[in-house]
Amino acid sequence: MSISRSLMERIQSFDAETIERCIQMGWEDRTPWEAIQKQFSLSPNEFVKLMRHFLPRDRFERWRRRISEQGRLKNQKQRGFLESRFKCTRQSVDGTTKGWK
Repeated sequence: MSISRSLMERIQSFDAETIERCIQMGWEDRTPWEAIQKQFSLSPNEFVKLMRHFLPRDRFERWRRRISEQGRLKNQKQRGFLESRFKCTRQSVDGTTKGWK
């Protein structure tokens, strides 16, 4: 599965810290797809391609297996709980918060 040119250009515009933050949010159970999409303008499919590109194969496969088994946690509508805040203090809705508060 290859990455489209437009997606690759968007990903290349991210700095290393942003890519690291994307990967961290991907591993967090309580970070929904909607938050990732709002903060980084990446659809779930584009985010999977980003993870495939930047993670080693074994880690990507482990992440995919985890997401498929616990996928309801990433989908805000299927969650068994509601949360009024994001899990990480460095994460915000508008994407402007960086660093520890």
